[in-house]
Amino acid sequence: KTTLLRMIAGFNSIEGGTIKFDDKVINDIPAQKRNIGMVFQSYAIFPHLTVRQNVEYGLKIRKVPKEHMKERVDEILKVVKIDEYQDRLPERLSGGQQQRVALARSLAYEPEALLLDEPFSAMDTYLREGLRLELADALKDYDGVTVMVTHDRDEAYQLCDNLLLMDRGCVLAAGRTRDIFQNPVT
Repeated sequence: KTTLLRMIAGFNSIEGGTIKFDDKVINDIPAQKRNIGMVFQSYAIFPHLTVRQNVEYGLKIRKVPKEHMKERVDEILKVVKIDEYQDRLPERLSGGQQQRVALARSLAYEPEALLLDEPFSAMDTYLREGLRLELADALKDYDGVTVMVTHDRDEAYQLCDNLLLMDRGCVLAAGRTRDIFQNPVT
């Protein structure tokens, strides 16, 4: 599942088949030109940058004007509830807080696609449920596609319109989430 996300993002090579966005094949487009945000299970945030600097990173690369950058970062830090930690380095954050930094960094520049590799796995149950609701609200206004890997049925049911159920690299079921939950194949 993670390998599939990494292929979509352009981090892993594709040995066969095609990946398309709106009928446009992206197989040969370099990762940095795909406009895809990815939240890794291992966070992958920069240890030498503060929370704010981590979230600003993608906006700086895209040369977003400073005024808009500040406004956007302020907004996204509040959405994921880490605005009070914006001046901290990652070493002074819990695992859940670091995961929220990674999520904020990926959402900040409004990518064409957002790939989430178990984005709530390091969070405690209370925070996980709260952030899941907030993410659902944030994604309502998001124009891109979101692909999420999760082992949590509640997350899948609450956040996903469509579901691809996989086991050991094989697709067991694909379709509308509600249909798969109401008529499980396994």
